Amino acid sequence: MKTIQIGFIGTGGMAQVHAGQLLELENVKITAITDVSPDARARFIEKAGIENVQQYTEYRDMLDQAELDGVVICSPHTLHFEQATAVLEKGLHVLIEKPMTCSSHEAEQLIETAKRTGKIMQVSYQRHFQPEFIYIHDTIAAGKIGKVTSVTASLYQQWWNGSNDTYSWRKDPKLSGGGFLMDSGSHIIDVLLWTTGLTPVEVTSQLSQQGAPVEIDTFTSIRFKEGAVAGLNLVGYSPVWHETYVFCGEKGAIFYDNDKITLHLTGEKPIVPELPKATTNQDKSFIDAIRGDGDVQVPGEFALKVVKFSEMVYESVGYKPY
Repeated sequence: MKTIQIGFIGTGGMAQVHAGQLLELENVKITAITDVSPDARARFIEKAGIENVQQYTEYRDMLDQAELDGVVICSPHTLHFEQATAVLEKGLHVLIEKPMTCSSHEAEQLIETAKRTGKIMQVSYQRHFQPEFIYIHDTIAAGKIGKVTSVTASLYQQWWNGSNDTYSWRKDPKLSGGGFLMDSGSHIIDVLLWTTGLTPVEVTSQLSQQGAPVEIDTFTSIRFKEGAVAGLNLVGYSPVWHETYVFCGEKGAIFYDNDKITLHLTGEKPIVPELPKATTNQDKSFIDAIRGDGDVQVPGEFALKVVKFSEMVYESVGYKPY
């Protein structure tokens, strides 16, 4: 079996997660890494426990000089489009951390580039591979709770503490492309759209920056083409992490509260369902797709839906993050 050689653009915390999952696979090698920070590169190499990795400060140098099959992009959000385009044009496969891009125009261009070059492009929405969310998706798709009538999705996270003391590119709109919604909130939007298959047609939002340079808290009501309604609450100014969903249908409902799921069917006692086993993750599925052993699990066409929805929220309040 041919060894798949992978390069990284960006070597922060999420890159370390990807590296750990890639190094669990047979015949996969991290050959080269790019980061403007030598300290970040050193931490990545130490954490991954790898040797003889080529290091670069400019990603184009890595693309020109390193022998690679694919690249994992873990850089600031607004850089994704340019970097992923360059990777694909170089004839390499690409796995992009969320969000795919910060505009639907860029997302559509990137999809066309992937089609033209014939290379794999996957977006790293990891909840597609987690048993809890696979169960929710499959239960709704099987019609067990009937036609979905409403959804409530909420994430609370200590993403902003009311202070500018600590710099983070995530709070720099020129790099982040937005605030909490574009960052952690992107995962919640992903869950909302992927598990239900619903099509948003109208949103009304309230937004607060809480004194930050980007938006922190958003509260959004949604109307879907299929008739369902939803509420999306993304709170970045919170003392704790808390994630909840309620999916109501004509026959029952699914309640999710911090990884705990309860299924309520009309007229029956609530049950805690047995969840499916995790069989892959965003990195293994990417490698499998490169080898022709599986389909792309989170294609650009789906990630585009998340980008478009994010734009709808921002546009509904006239907010331009950058």
